[in-house]
Amino acid sequence: MPQWLCNQLMRAFLKKDRRQIRLLNDCWYFYRTKQRPDDDSVELQQP
Repeated sequence: MPQWLCNQLMRAFLKKDRRQIRLLNDCWYFYRTKQRPDDDSVELQQP
């Protein structure tokens, strides 16, 4: 998880800002699904 996202999630949890937590959670899942295909292809290319 990127550090900027981790920091913002921590801040949202401390403030108990549910709207921000949901938004950042959606960002994380979007980021993770975008990164996965690239990660899988890199792993397949390595011996």
